[in-house]
Amino acid sequence: MYIAIAGNIGSGKTTLTTLLSKHYKWKPHFEAVDNNPYLNDYYKDVPRWSFNLEVFFLKERFRNLLEISHSQVPIIQDRSIFEGVYVFTANNKDMGHLSDRDYETYMELFNCMVSVVNYPRLLIYLRSSVPHLVANIQKRGREYEQAIPLQYLENLNKRYEDFIFNSYQGETLVIDVDNLDFLLHPEDFSSIVDKIDVKLYGLF
Repeated sequence: MYIAIAGNIGSGKTTLTTLLSKHYKWKPHFEAVDNNPYLNDYYKDVPRWSFNLEVFFLKERFRNLLEISHSQVPIIQDRSIFEGVYVFTANNKDMGHLSDRDYETYMELFNCMVSVVNYPRLLIYLRSSVPHLVANIQKRGREYEQAIPLQYLENLNKRYEDFIFNSYQGETLVIDVDNLDFLLHPEDFSSIVDKIDVKLYGLF
């Protein structure tokens, strides 16, 4: 079984992935963020480094999917290849950070990759307002994230809404996280687990 966690920067994907992997005994796959060699350069000069950044993320997500496809144990993944393409890469393209040539090359590569992978059994979308995202980003203190423009986060939120409700073809679970603290409040985490159990096992 393959589960994925979707959500904007600072929505709590990594935290929830960790908690759910422990609760269900699922094997976690985390997005390569801190070891991405392009992130610091990207936030300093977005147009110059967008293609490099997006290809690196695509490569990492596809490598994870290949491992998932051969796994004998359930997997939970922090961010899927689908949102990486339809949210982040599409946003960079619309903002003029990717040329038509680079975008076409990227999409051809992506289409080749997804022809041999499956949708997750469940995609859990962590829905968050921009103020909540900003608070979480400031709290975790990654230096390269502190200068992210609010408009960038807002654009990503709009794309997530379109992706989840209009484009994505798989099974989804939407969780509004603004008023939840599933790390510090066990009852908040339990409420999420209950919703997942209903989706996966039909339990009430």
